[in-house]
Amino acid sequence: MALFPEEKKVNNSMFSKDGSRLIYRYDAETLWIEPWGQNSLRVRATKLPAMPEEDWALLKAEGSADIEISPYSASIRNGKIKAVITNAGKITFYNQKGQVLLDEYLRNRKDINADYCSALDIEAREFKPIIGGDYELTVRFESQSPYEKIYGMGQYQQPYLDLKGTELELAHRNSQASVPFCLSSLGYGFLWNNPAIGRVTFGKNIISWYARSTRIMDYWVTAGDSPAEIVEAYAGVTGTVPMMPDYAMGFWQCKLRYQTQEELLNIAREYKKRNLPISVIVVDFFHWYLQGEWKFDPVYWPDPDAMIRELREMGIELMVSIWPTVDYRSENFKEMLQKGYLVRTERGMRICMDFQGNTIHFDATNPDARRYVWQKAKENYYDKGIRIFWLDEAEPEYGVYDFDNYRYYLGPDVQIGNIYPVKYAQTFYEGMEAEGQENIINLIRCAWAGSQRYGALVWSGDIHSSFSSFRCQLAAGLNMGLAGIPWWTTDIGGFHGGNPEDPQFRELLVRWFEWGTFCPVMRLHGCRVPEQPQVGTTGGATCRSGAPNEVWSFGEEAYEILKKYLFLRERLKPYIKIQMKAAHERGTPVMRPLFYDFPEDKMAWNCEDAYMFGPDILVAPVMYKGLKAREVYLPSGTDWENAWTGEKLAGGNTVTAEAPLDTIPVFLRTGTDLGKLFRV
Repeated sequence: MALFPEEKKVNNSMFSKDGSRLIYRYDAETLWIEPWGQNSLRVRATKLPAMPEEDWALLKAEGSADIEISPYSASIRNGKIKAVITNAGKITFYNQKGQVLLDEYLRNRKDINADYCSALDIEAREFKPIIGGDYELTVRFESQSPYEKIYGMGQYQQPYLDLKGTELELAHRNSQASVPFCLSSLGYGFLWNNPAIGRVTFGKNIISWYARSTRIMDYWVTAGDSPAEIVEAYAGVTGTVPMMPDYAMGFWQCKLRYQTQEELLNIAREYKKRNLPISVIVVDFFHWYLQGEWKFDPVYWPDPDAMIRELREMGIELMVSIWPTVDYRSENFKEMLQKGYLVRTERGMRICMDFQGNTIHFDATNPDARRYVWQKAKENYYDKGIRIFWLDEAEPEYGVYDFDNYRYYLGPDVQIGNIYPVKYAQTFYEGMEAEGQENIINLIRCAWAGSQRYGALVWSGDIHSSFSSFRCQLAAGLNMGLAGIPWWTTDIGGFHGGNPEDPQFRELLVRWFEWGTFCPVMRLHGCRVPEQPQVGTTGGATCRSGAPNEVWSFGEEAYEILKKYLFLRERLKPYIKIQMKAAHERGTPVMRPLFYDFPEDKMAWNCEDAYMFGPDILVAPVMYKGLKAREVYLPSGTDWENAWTGEKLAGGNTVTAEAPLDTIPVFLRTGTDLGKLFRV
């Protein structure tokens, strides 16, 4: 906790400054506004006697401040952004043109001469005391335009790319990742730098942010002339992904689940026998004896060293599933309990999940617990040559999402719970980094702001195998990229369901696979039906496996199409590598909405069913059953060519693209040489 600096009063006002920080005090509230990166301001307020120190998602960042104080208001400017605060405490943010970006919604009687003088008596920053505890917090802003569009915020299972008019839970669940950064079409970015459970409402009249329990209001605002400038400023203060290793840009084979060492090796051998590209193969969950032991069950995985060695000789990396759950019966439970390494419950039995055993999660917010779990993973996996991990259950998933019932080392779940997936990723990233590994990447099922700097590749969770679910994933992936998480992927074909013998599922699988070719990571996974016979009665064998899920599992017609896209992905790898470098250096989303590259084109802001894969490839996935053609808008500012036919097309037009089952509509900026990769 940092003590407040001594304040120098100006004309007996409520304003003062300390270096580059503007300070406002009224009654119990102290508020700080200070530069934090280029064209950006961080705003904090509390009613505690000292300002909490946590930076949460933010890294330390420099900025310049031009502060002016008068008896009735004060202002602070940093580059293209300026904040003005009145003596009633109302904050308004402006860009360099003097246009209002954000304006607090305040309705009280503090200043009878102000426009916001009102009998409503609504505070812009409402700290509502929790009896005997901290505060519920609501922060309100006026909606500046009914035509404003808002993007980002992470991954939600709904089909809307533009989030204006939606309400979102600020909490993690299986397939939901709350990453509270939004980008506005008005030219600002906003980070709610608070890991508390809550919600946000992007209303037509009011935008409100709510935290169920907190000690502080903390947010960050940036102004920019383009979406790219805003996203890059955000990456500058929260971090970027490492450089993706070359192998990760290829094809990943996975299913729920390979039950034995020999089964997995036979799949890898078959890929090589068929001369099919494959970069990663996965040992999924319950390859262990009990949860919380983090090692291979020797009954079904008798010689992992030999397995890893053979895969490496085939040019395949092995990824291993990690769960944060610890079974009461496991060999590590008593020690972890004694040392305080497990999540606590406020009431009832100390159980978070009962899947395949009564379990509690390790407390990733505890640095000693992080070191303990990494040491187990190092001894049993990393020292054998495994260099990539699948960090599952990262929300963490609960059997019942009663967020007020769980408590971590850093505090109650309702106050800090959204930080868990960041700390989970940090556990493995820092362990691998200490071993000298570079270009670290780990697959993880959830993220919060800042997860990207710990090598987090997020996938969209245990989603349904359906076209409606497919459509939700496009919005999720694009908004994740805009929220600062450029490494993102899905279970191709969806996770729950899908019979490889079903013609309708085969169509969905093919369309999803085609789209997966143009995702940051191309990964086939799913729990197919029917379940396979159980291979044993002990350890993880009690968790049964799904049906086959390899590219040859869906019939000959599908196989020929999937092969086509496997080899296309290989040919695209040099182009993908350039996009991964941009993500690493500047935070540029690999997949992004059309307006990211064409912000001056108003029509591009309205397109929610196509996107850019890097700056030169426009992808229009087929996301409806039975569709054989679809309309595609080609942004103005450049001409285009059909990637498959070479047909030249003018920008600023909507075209009808043919889309037989083996073709996903793709268009290339004129002047690139990418057409040769498609027309082979």
